[in-house]
Amino acid sequence: MANSKRTLFLKRRLRVRNRLRKHNVGKMRLSVHRSNKNISVQLIDDVNGVTLASASSLEKDLGVVGKNNVDAATKVGAAIAERAKKAGVEDCYFDRGGFLFHGKVKALADAAREGGLKF
Repeated sequence: MANSKRTLFLKRRLRVRNRLRKHNVGKMRLSVHRSNKNISVQLIDDVNGVTLASASSLEKDLGVVGKNNVDAATKVGAAIAERAKKAGVEDCYFDRGGFLFHGKVKALADAAREGGLKF
C-alpha cells in the first residue's frame, strides 16, 4: 500500500525534529515553513515555549510579498539573522521540518549563516 505525500512528509518531519531535539538540548530552534506561495522562519525557545524572532515573505518591508522563490528565501534568511542578533542569539539549530534541504530551504539557511547565525 502506497503512502501519500502528506504522510511521508509528516513522518520525515517527526524523524528530523526528534533527532535534532536529542542532540541540541538547550539551543534555540530555527524552524522553517514553506508553502506554495510563501516562506517563513521562526527562532523558537523550546524550553520556555516562546518565539524570539520571526521573518516571512509576507512582510512588506522585505519587498517579496507573495513570492516563494530562492530570492525571497535569501531575503528572509538575512532578515532572521539580523533579528536573531537583536534578540541576542548567535547559536541555534536548523529545523527544516519535513522539507528537503534543497532549493529555497538551502538558500534561506545559507543567507542566515552569512548573516551571522551559527548552526
